Parts: sequence; structure tokens; C-alpha cells
Amino acid sequence: MQQKLRKIRLRKISGRPRKIKIRYLGLALMLGVMIWGSHTTVRAESCPDLKIVFARGSGGERNLTDDYLEFKSTIETKLKTIDLSYEFIDLDYPAVGVGFDSPEVTLGAAFGSGDAYEFGESVNTGVKNLKKMINNEKCANTQYVIGGYSQGAMVVSKALSGLDSNRIIYAATFGDPKIYLPEGAGIIPAACKGENLSDYRMYVPDCQAYKGLLGAYIPYEPSKYAGKVGTWCNKRDIFCSSHLNVSDHVSYVADALYEDASRVIFDKITKYFGIENHISSPHDTAFLIDSTGSMAGMIDTYKAEALRLAKETLAAGGRVALYDYRDLDDPYREVEHCNFETCTLEVFEDELAKIEISGGGDTPESLLSASWHAMKTLKWKYGSTKSLVVLTDANFLSPDRDGMTFDEVVALSKTIDPVNFYIITKPFNEYYYGDLAAATDGKVVTNFDELSLLTDYIMERYDSLPRVEENEAMERPILEIDSVQQSGEAEMTVEFTTNGVRTMVILNDTVLGVTDDVLVTLSGLDAGVENVLTLVPLGDDIRGEGVSVVLEMKNSGTVFVPKAPDTGKLN
Repeated sequence: MQQKLRKIRLRKISGRPRKIKIRYLGLALMLGVMIWGSHTTVRAESCPDLKIVFARGSGGERNLTDDYLEFKSTIETKLKTIDLSYEFIDLDYPAVGVGFDSPEVTLGAAFGSGDAYEFGESVNTGVKNLKKMINNEKCANTQYVIGGYSQGAMVVSKALSGLDSNRIIYAATFGDPKIYLPEGAGIIPAACKGENLSDYRMYVPDCQAYKGLLGAYIPYEPSKYAGKVGTWCNKRDIFCSSHLNVSDHVSYVADALYEDASRVIFDKITKYFGIENHISSPHDTAFLIDSTGSMAGMIDTYKAEALRLAKETLAAGGRVALYDYRDLDDPYREVEHCNFETCTLEVFEDELAKIEISGGGDTPESLLSASWHAMKTLKWKYGSTKSLVVLTDANFLSPDRDGMTFDEVVALSKTIDPVNFYIITKPFNEYYYGDLAAATDGKVVTNFDELSLLTDYIMERYDSLPRVEENEAMERPILEIDSVQQSGEAEMTVEFTTNGVRTMVILNDTVLGVTDDVLVTLSGLDAGVENVLTLVPLGDDIRGEGVSVVLEMKNSGTVFVPKAPDTGKLN
């Protein structure tokens, strides 16, 4: 792991710590677009039902940014379908802007022009003002939705613990440099296996996303906010994923992540106010029909319900697929009658009529193998609501005769989006299917009189983008701090060892730059504050976990043991 020892120095300029000789990462950081803004009142009253507050990112001019306008318009389009008064507010806080001292400090410019303290002061001012707005709200019935992007996301996530949670319907963060996803930790993270996904993980494709570039706020979802927090991190966003892509950090509009979030937010709003939500997303619905002999007495009813749901799905612009299954000992494998590309209404109806009832034997059937096969082979549409409708009179084998297990099926369902399982069966089977439906956020229906209600329930569901997409874990670089010495008045020198190709240097939430050296000297440090240095090892296209140390200045040189990597502090 040892690299050639070289030295870089960070010197004091105009009263603020700045760095020199920190090498440019080589990425085109047009960070002027990392912004949010504006204050817009729409159908506002003195005490509106709802206030929607957004904290913009670094340097955004109020009322003019594409990101704010997209966030506003995607929510407002849906609010216009219901009867609520509402107001959009851009949070009043500095949102310190981007400056370019020199080409080498472009990364540092992302956070307060490389000023170590101005950025933190900006975030803290945002937190203070958000608390004042919500906690001092005079209107007894006014509720809030809050959101933030980049620097603004830090404001929101840091403020949560100090806000009146009874006032908050939902909090959404985008590209948060302080994200925390414990399922992304380890050599082979749980998220890469579709396991233990955080409830607030709405769209984070990278299964190795763990902590943000600037550390993490822990807990990210305080207990009093259960079900009220959601985070979106673009595929390879350098600030919240494990990757190093800057363009993904400024593409939340282009990649329709605000539209995705607006469906989640609108659903939370309508549920809180007890209003019907008729906003849906495109549907992909696959039907699995048990075709064993015991189904003879009810197959016509099941086929009629499948056809009705297929008609509504296709009429709404969705897609359908059709399979039947029996038992692997029959012998009988699952049969694909038509898939999402080939299933027109005419084809679906013809293929449905061809399903014949025969065979069987013991009671349990091979649903696990059939559902795994269908989910794995179908080409699910990105961002669609994904449903698997099972029509059966029997329970299922677990493990199946080919070894397929309940856990494997549930994990695949969650990895895809999830795929929600809806099981239509006899009352005595509800016990067997309850766990499967619950694990995939689906439903069991045992009363034939409720079949039409199930169709309506499925059609009115929305869905967000897949919670996780990239399932292969990459080897992440690691870093160890060897020594921390006071090398002069208000000056500290840090020596470290890494197997990364470069190291990002961060002081007090300010990205100073990137170096390929293994010795960092910082000067002009303020002894009146806690100076936290974080070193983040970088590979070619992936970053490792940052290692942090508190720089305590004394009269003589002293060696310090690094503190834990988490540098998040909640007010």
C-alpha cells in the first residue's frame, strides 16, 4: 500500500485556509448549476393547507433555476388534481456560491469557494431558518413538505432532528453529501444482495453507496420520522454514491428524479389529508396462473378477472405478460404465453383461452420457481409499477423442488423495484401467502367479491424508480492515517498510507482538492474551532470510505489517533 512520500502544503490566504499544489481531478465541474432557488406562492391563503419548502444548492439564483422549477412543476401538476391550498417557498439562507480561485481548486469551489468555514456557516444558517419557519408556524393546521439538493440536502437532513415532526408530511433529499445507507457497508454489501434496504432509500442505484463524500448524518431518518423521509442519489453521483461522476450530480432534472420523487410526495400528501390519489405510473403486470387439476372449479372466474385487469392495464398505457405453472414433479415447467413485448390485448385473450387445466398431485405447487423465472426473464420497464398477479387454489413449496427459496424470490423482487406480489386464492391459503405479499409490498385476496377492488387498487398504485440497480460489488480503495503532527504555528501535517490512486482532501466539509501525494500539510488553521480533516481514497472510478481526524493544535508536536470516519453532527 505504501506510496512514494511527497509533500503538499495548504497555506492561509485572506484569513481562510486554502490549498496549493492539490492536483486537479480532471473532471469538468461546471458546478454553477448545483443550485436551487425561488419563492412562489400558488393558490396561497393566509393559512394554506400545505407549504412546500426547498433548500437550494450552492450558488443558486432564487426563482430562476431549472432544478427548482422542475421540483415545483412536477408536484404542482399533481396538486392541481385535488382541492388543497398550497405555497411554494425557497428557503432563505446563503447557499454560498461557487468560485474558482484557480483550475486546481475546482473541486474545492463546490463548497463555498474553498472557504473552510463559510460553507458550514451557510448550512447552519439554513438549519436555523428552517427550524424557525416550521417550529414557529402560527397556522395550526398548516403542514410542510421539505426538500433539498446538495448543500440544501445537508440543510434538510441536519435540521430534521430539531424540527417539529408533527408538522412534516415528508422530507426529500437529492444528492446529499451526508447520506447514510448502512446496507452499503462491507466488501459485499447487503444492498448488493437486495437485503436490508433502508426504508428511506427511494432511488440509489449504487449498491455500494454507504456514506456521503462529506461523511454521514446518523441516524439519517430519526425515529420520529419513520416513513417520512426519502433520499434520491443519482447513479454515479460523486457526492452520494461510491462513484466519481460529477455530471450525475447535476442531472437530477434530466434524469427525471424530481418527477419520480413527486409521485412519492403526492402520495404522502393525499394520504395525510385523506384524499383519493388518482395519479398513477405506467404498469407492468405479469400474470401467473396455476393450471393444475384442482383449479377446474374456479379457472373461468380467475381468467375473467385476469382479462379485466389486463384490459385496464393496457388501456392505461401499461404492459402485460402471461404465464401458467404447475409442479416440477408433474413434470411441467412454467410456460410463457406472451411477454411485455408480445402481449397485445388480442394475443393475451387468445393465450389465456389456451391454458388448460390438468395434472397436479400433492397440494403445494412450484410458484417460487415460476415467479423467479418470470421476474428474471421479463424486461421490466424502468420506472413502471411492477406487479405479479398469482391466481391459485394451493400453497407453494419452499424451498421449491429445484431448490428455489422464499428468500431468493423476495430478494429478486426487491432488486428489480420491487415487484409486488398480488395473490388471489382460497381463504385457507391466506396464512401461506401473507408473508410473501408483505415482503414484496403486495396483497392477498381470498374473497372473490373483492376481485374488482383489487384491480382498482393495483391500477391506482404508483411506483418510483428501482431502489437499487447495480448489484456487483467493486473493490474499494482503503486509507490509513499513520501520523498527525503539529508542524508549526497553526499548521498540521498528516501522513497516510493508501492503495488508492489519488486522495481527496476535505477540511470541515470543504473539499480542498485531490492529491496523489501521501503527506498533507495544512496551515492557517483556526484554533478556535474543531478542525476535522477527512481523507477519501479514490480509485479509477470508485471512492473508498473517508477517514477523519480532529486536528488539535498544541505547543509541541503530538501524534493523534484518527477518530471514527463518521463526521456528521446533528443539532
